[in-house]
Amino acid sequence: MKIRSAEFVASVVTRGSPPPGGHPQIAFSGRSNVGKSSLINTLLRRTRRKIAHVSATPGKTQALNFYRVNDAFFLVDLPGFGFARVPTEVREGWRSLIEWYLGESGQVHGVVHLVDARHPPTEHDRAMVEYLARLGVPALVVLTKMDKLKAQQRRDSVARALRELSLDQEQLVPFSSKTGEGREELLSALDDLLGAPGATDGSARE
Repeated sequence: MKIRSAEFVASVVTRGSPPPGGHPQIAFSGRSNVGKSSLINTLLRRTRRKIAHVSATPGKTQALNFYRVNDAFFLVDLPGFGFARVPTEVREGWRSLIEWYLGESGQVHGVVHLVDARHPPTEHDRAMVEYLARLGVPALVVLTKMDKLKAQQRRDSVARALRELSLDQEQLVPFSSKTGEGREELLSALDDLLGAPGATDGSARE
């Protein structure tokens, strides 16, 4: 896949809200300090004029944010969990929104779940992968911040994620927003998740 265009389209903040169009959707999830906005900007080649807001305060994403890519599919940025300093009722509202979107909206072609390569997968990471398996939603795990690890640490991190999340090798992509490592592999994986011929080359239309 080549990224030819990418634009923010809309935010969805309540259960049952319609999407901003009929394109296939790929969701991106992860803890609120995992580097999701940086990854999206790197993936979409928006490192100078950022399309996803990178904040020093975890938990900035508080809605389902839809980005239209190549006028062919939506990349959907989900609210992050973990270090977001928000009231419990707000966090529970995010959880309800995410569970509706993934389990009931019927729009999701796959989920890319981000895990910080420097640390073991959390209980939330394990729960998300298991939840997606129960739903039958195709899942891909991306290990972020790989540039911060030495060679043996990288190998250990990959082996640990495969083991603790019960993944096949093809479900895991090491990634660095700083160096661009893993970008082409992730784009190729998105092609596989989208599946339909023409879905990512700009020929698909609503």
